[in-house]
Amino acid sequence: MNKLVAAWICLAVLAGPVFGQQAVGQPDAAQRQAIEQQKIEYLIASVAALHDATFIRNGVGYDAAKAAAHMRLKRRFAGSAASTAEGFIVCCATGSSISGIKYTIRFHDGRVVDSAVFLRRKLAGYVTLAAKGTP
Repeated sequence: MNKLVAAWICLAVLAGPVFGQQAVGQPDAAQRQAIEQQKIEYLIASVAALHDATFIRNGVGYDAAKAAAHMRLKRRFAGSAASTAEGFIVCCATGSSISGIKYTIRFHDGRVVDSAVFLRRKLAGYVTLAAKGTP
């Protein structure tokens, strides 16, 4: 009898994902989407917080607030292409879709960094903090 119960438990555990049940501890689609939206908001907030930096878009410098607003606008138009943090970086924060020129950030110390590099570093930091439970 114990073997039969054990067999049923094994079957239930293995068949759960096949029949649409999610594994224990794994976020469902809505939770994954919410997590991605939190990451995107974190990235935009990171840009908005850089008050001593200049964002270069098509050769013109913008302050942090205008850069963040521009990314929000592009996100709105990007739709599902920007539904993940990586998609947001690629579609909305890397460069001009019209001119093809990369966006850069010039910091107060003179360093210039591609916005994609900056945002991917921020994203990696967010993921690390989230894994520790403190994003």
